[in-house]
Amino acid sequence: MWAGDAPAGYRKVSDIPFAEVDGHRLALDLYLPEGKPGAPLVVFVHGGGWQRGSRTEMPLGGMAPAGFAFASVDYRLSPVARFPAQAHDLKAAIRFLRAKQGEYGYNASRIAIAGTSAGAHLAALVGVTNGNKELEGTVGGNLDQSSDVQAILSYYGASDFMTILPQSTPFGLGVRVPALQILLGGQPQEKEELAKLASPVYHLDANDPPLLLLHGDQDPQMPINQSAELYGAYREKGLDAEFLPVYQAAHGGKKFHEGAQLKAATAFLTKNLHP
Repeated sequence: MWAGDAPAGYRKVSDIPFAEVDGHRLALDLYLPEGKPGAPLVVFVHGGGWQRGSRTEMPLGGMAPAGFAFASVDYRLSPVARFPAQAHDLKAAIRFLRAKQGEYGYNASRIAIAGTSAGAHLAALVGVTNGNKELEGTVGGNLDQSSDVQAILSYYGASDFMTILPQSTPFGLGVRVPALQILLGGQPQEKEELAKLASPVYHLDANDPPLLLLHGDQDPQMPINQSAELYGAYREKGLDAEFLPVYQAAHGGKKFHEGAQLKAATAFLTKNLHP
């Protein structure tokens, strides 16, 4: 995880505001590889049950040798604003990043979005809703810019709010039920239309970008079937998807960002940001 200063070979530009909504300031941090103008851009979305977390929680540092530029972004947390505010904020950040590529020197013609846990759910949702007016919003302006992304990297995220509770362990229910209550203003069966709007599996079409899913096979909090569902839905439509179960891994941890998992994620981003 990166915290504070950027690693060797990178320059960090901190606390760049991209929007203000109802008195809430939204900002992002950039990690730019030195001496590599035009580096492809990866947007990172932090986790925390939609209720907590920070853009300072940036675990993709192992990919630094590949020379990507990274943006770690804020979004309004669920105690502040219910869904779809989070999607509006992330799409605003992407539009802002495209508008500012000349100023900061990365290449935003092709953008990957990545996230962990709740951030992975939001990353997948943003990724499969390119051009969706209901989720686009007008936060932050830059409406002349596209919020489309060209690849999705999901670490142990949700994909279907209509199935997540039946799939959950008792421990998982203890986490997920209150989190969904705050995010949606009710449980999925009570807020079915909103729950489906928030679920990536209900938005798939033939134009969705390539997807890589990583999920621990021992995850007690986020059912691995959530990743399996999204993978299956992608494959049913003939879309480009990879699903990498991480054996003996629970919900998060450094195992997702080293070894075979790091190699697979780096290769996936390299392939899709340098087509």
